[in-house]
Amino acid sequence: MSDKQGLFSKLKQGLSRTRGGLLKEAFGGSERVDNAFFDTLEEGMILADMGLETTQTLLHELRGRCKEEKITSPAAAREHLADMIAALLSPKAPFAPAEGAAALLIVGVNGVGKTTSIGKIAHLYQSQGRKPMLAAADTFRAAAAEQLQEWAKRAGVPLVRHNEGADPAAVVFDAVASYKAKGCDLLICDTAGRLHNKTNLMHELAKIRRVLSRELPETPVETLLVLDAVTGQNAVSQARAFLECCEATGVILTKLDGTAKGGVVVAVSAQLGLPVRFVGVGEGIDDLQPFDAKLFAQALLP
Repeated sequence: MSDKQGLFSKLKQGLSRTRGGLLKEAFGGSERVDNAFFDTLEEGMILADMGLETTQTLLHELRGRCKEEKITSPAAAREHLADMIAALLSPKAPFAPAEGAAALLIVGVNGVGKTTSIGKIAHLYQSQGRKPMLAAADTFRAAAAEQLQEWAKRAGVPLVRHNEGADPAAVVFDAVASYKAKGCDLLICDTAGRLHNKTNLMHELAKIRRVLSRELPETPVETLLVLDAVTGQNAVSQARAFLECCEATGVILTKLDGTAKGGVVVAVSAQLGLPVRFVGVGEGIDDLQPFDAKLFAQALLP
């Protein structure tokens, strides 16, 4: 099985709950593309948490295409909708780690799978022959560094950590020095998730970025916001609150396998204008996958 086939299989399995219900009824139960088909499809897309505005925009375009190209088969309409979703989700800019050396700042509230995602990303790149290093810059949450240490061991990558309560920017400063000394090419930094105190978080993230800019001036920095897909549209609201604290460049959506709201991937990208970079489709160390818009769109629709 090729990597793409394996990813598609995991996506399809992970999105099985989203693909059921009214989406399945629209494409599997309808005999022709008519108003009843579009009504069922609209309700199915909204229930899958694609968001009202995004759903209406996509269906307006789909109605136009069906009319223009005289499409009467739900199967043919499905392919057009999949193409439209893939186009909407396709990143407009390259992802820095895919191009070469990079630093990743991973942000998000506690409980969304932030630390777990960091460990899985480290494993992914390490298995591709890269040299990741982890920085335990969440010094606020008790046991955050211990949790990251366990993931570093599982992934087989080095970790720099300080004591609880230490200055996060100092952790990153030391991590950069170790990163250079060890000849690493990907620095992944955990950060605190205390969104209720936005001022502290903003200052903390700004300080970390200053350290990275000064110590690694030629290295691009990506800030990835981790969201829990199970929360559906609440993830979009949470993302907006976080975007007031930092300039995120992309999104990681976790726990897609545990929800019927997998359409939130579409909502996040459309409403926030941020590319989805990774999706989590299981608990295994290999179950956080680089996002592929075409594969996702095909796996989302029944």
